[in-house]
Amino acid sequence: MFSIPSLFRLDYRISMSTMRHMCACKNTTNNSTKNHPNDSVKIAAKKTYKRKLTTDGPDLFQFMASTGKTARNVKVHPEIPPYLDPASLRADGAKVYLDVYGCQMNVADTEVVLSVLESQGYVRTLNSNEADAWLLVTCSIRENAEDKIWKKLNYIKALKSHGKLSKNMSVGVLGCMAERLKTQLLEANNVVDIVAGPDSYKDLPRLLAVNRNTGQAAINVLLSQDETYSDLAPVRLSKDSVTAFLSIQRGCDNMCSYCIVPFTRGKERSRPIHTILDEVRALSDQGVKEITLLGQNVNSYRDVSERSLSMYTPRDSPATRKDFKTVYKTKEGGLRFVDLLDQVSLINPEIRIRFTSPHPKDFPSEVLYLIRDRRNICNSLHMPAQCGSDKVLELMRRGYTVQAYLDLIQNVREIIPGVALTSDFIVGFCGETEKEFERTIELVKTVKYTKCFMFAYSMREKTGAHRRLQDDVPEDEKKRRLNLLAKTFRQTAEELHKEYIGTTQKVLVTADSKRSSDDFQGTSEMGTKVIFPKLQVPDHNGILRQVVPGDYVNVVITETNSEIFKGTCTELTTLTNTESLQSRKEQYSASTF
Repeated sequence: MFSIPSLFRLDYRISMSTMRHMCACKNTTNNSTKNHPNDSVKIAAKKTYKRKLTTDGPDLFQFMASTGKTARNVKVHPEIPPYLDPASLRADGAKVYLDVYGCQMNVADTEVVLSVLESQGYVRTLNSNEADAWLLVTCSIRENAEDKIWKKLNYIKALKSHGKLSKNMSVGVLGCMAERLKTQLLEANNVVDIVAGPDSYKDLPRLLAVNRNTGQAAINVLLSQDETYSDLAPVRLSKDSVTAFLSIQRGCDNMCSYCIVPFTRGKERSRPIHTILDEVRALSDQGVKEITLLGQNVNSYRDVSERSLSMYTPRDSPATRKDFKTVYKTKEGGLRFVDLLDQVSLINPEIRIRFTSPHPKDFPSEVLYLIRDRRNICNSLHMPAQCGSDKVLELMRRGYTVQAYLDLIQNVREIIPGVALTSDFIVGFCGETEKEFERTIELVKTVKYTKCFMFAYSMREKTGAHRRLQDDVPEDEKKRRLNLLAKTFRQTAEELHKEYIGTTQKVLVTADSKRSSDDFQGTSEMGTKVIFPKLQVPDHNGILRQVVPGDYVNVVITETNSEIFKGTCTELTTLTNTESLQSRKEQYSASTF
């Protein structure tokens, strides 16, 4: 038996509620919460303590008795149990099925998970029926995102009960939903064995080993102030893909009142710049042609590591735009996003660079001028507005007014002619009236976005809105507003896209079209999907050859709608080549004449 001090490091700050959640019991009874009245739990959850326990403290059984839980089938983390041989962490040949939900960040996280597991002998399988472990990488941003996970867990439980999956298969819930619900996942339907938050992926081999060797459930949902996984080389899920995601920053400090991210992914921290550049070089060597830099608040990137500051000189760039506010004190010093973007874009001029998801406050002019001047940084910017009402924006704690946002849009378009803009919108937020919603409609019509991500508001526990505001817009009204906003966007986008008919777009070929193997699909610089027939086209020397994924081609646009372009491929090209073959022929003819 080991005592409580051996389980909790003295340098962890652990709230009373987190200590309770760090224990996992699959056979918890309905009476397990009687020793924790709601009022006392809420009070305890608001207080944190520096745990300083003596080495002769109570043992595990005494601790479990005090919480009203049984010590059977329980593991407390993060300490490795003394009886667990490190060699038993390996699972040579064990097959893991990775089930990914949510944003691009979860895709990048899954590649980290695969890297961790492969280092311990696990092998990825695309067939869930033969898996020894089924891991769900989850999203918690909205209620319907979690509903999908609950449905999948019930589905897995049914398969197990009917003998279609091995009863010894470990089922794990990873990511934001794991961080938000913690032990509730273990208690709900008796199918989850592993719960791991976004900062505990390195601990997965141990969690799985505990379950595999003892049959006990295991959980680690400790958030870190410095974990960025910068010391790991992610294993790409789609090795043949010509595009890749690269995480540069984790967590968020903005504390928008509707958002659960600061509570599920923790405080902002950025990877050292040299580790990012090394990963870009590796992706370049693998033939990747488009890299998307990822972060919860990607353009607030700030590297203050000594090694980085000794290698690079930061630009004199303001942290936040004028007329935009933050809820935190301005962070001084370090290498900023403009420094990173500069270095990344120089590695290979034939690799397109994108980034998401930014905050409008973190767009100093230096970033905009760099995007304008570098051909391989896409002229496509995501500008999340969220709402067109100043009152609602204030309740959301976004830190700007509609006018400040429009001034930024004007500045962007002045510096980067032809830039394509995308955005996020939430309808039906707390207290939103019909008139305030109409202002959002007007904003969409005014800015004319090429793509919008639109959602009905879903209140999440722990957020500022949950603590201080009332979710008072009826669900049917939210749906009506969402449908109207989507209709408005489609109309404006369709009108905007018609202006591209007859233009030539430089397209990165990504794959066969999903609708026809006779067509290719790719992405234009503005991020729009482009469909075109498979044809042999001339290269820069005028020699005909078949187009393949990873090629850049010029496509003349012949048809558009609110979502995609269609056209005809005319020639192969490169990012650094600004002339078409036809224009070169015309110049040659003029000179010889």
